[in-house]
Amino acid sequence: MSADAPLTLPTIAFLGAGSMARAILSGLLQPGIEIPGGIRATNRSPERAAELEGLPGVTSYATDTDATANRMAVAGAELVVVAVKPSMVPDLLREIADALDPGTIVVSVAAGVTVATFEELLPESIAVIRSMPNTPAVVGRAVTGISAGTRSSDDDLALAVRLFETVGDVIVVPESQIDALSTISGSGPAYVFYLIEQLTATAIHKGFTPEQAALMVQGTFRGASELLAASGDTPAELRRRVTSPKGTTERAIAVLEEAHLAEVFDRATDAALARARELASGA
Repeated sequence: MSADAPLTLPTIAFLGAGSMARAILSGLLQPGIEIPGGIRATNRSPERAAELEGLPGVTSYATDTDATANRMAVAGAELVVVAVKPSMVPDLLREIADALDPGTIVVSVAAGVTVATFEELLPESIAVIRSMPNTPAVVGRAVTGISAGTRSSDDDLALAVRLFETVGDVIVVPESQIDALSTISGSGPAYVFYLIEQLTATAIHKGFTPEQAALMVQGTFRGASELLAASGDTPAELRRRVTSPKGTTERAIAVLEEAHLAEVFDRATDAALARARELASGA
């Protein structure tokens, strides 16, 4: 994205302005992005709404003090991002259904809520896109999976892709794969943080200070990730280069393999997928 070729997006409304919505919103405020109709955002508390109101091009509403806030936010918006808690989605959709302009694209970031639920509660003239971003959106490094609804066009999907590309990479998948994607990229940052947490504890147990341990472990994860991105090689090839025959790394890798780490990841992501399906069924 360059100043010579700015990205222009239509008027956008965010319903719910939690951490994920704010991350996406921060991406939209980068140089080189133009939204002539501006951004609207709703939040429960006046205090949080006031924080958003101070951002350039953002009009903010507090639902606690204005019962019409969500309806005002979506009126005339061409893109509506639903970012409330999954349990709140059905009531919110009923609330805004007749306030949406025909042709509006509604984008869901609510985990576990299906396209069918959205399409059932919204007019037939409304296109629905389901998405699953992850928390590195905060630093512009998200991986977002998106799925088209039955009423969305190729142009609708392309617009959603452009929206999420402001905070990272985008993968378009069938909705049948979106829950599985959530167990990899959606939950994935937590797996990485957990590994960092555990390796840091190991370093401390070996006599390093917490500060030294954090520097070693976080620097190693950061460096390895950047090397992987820059090299063009596979993780397996890069691991092979570090693992000298009969060396210390080979001995450590053997222990990890004895722990059946691949099976552990399979079981962990299967458990996450089962929970995603429970959420989709209302459990």
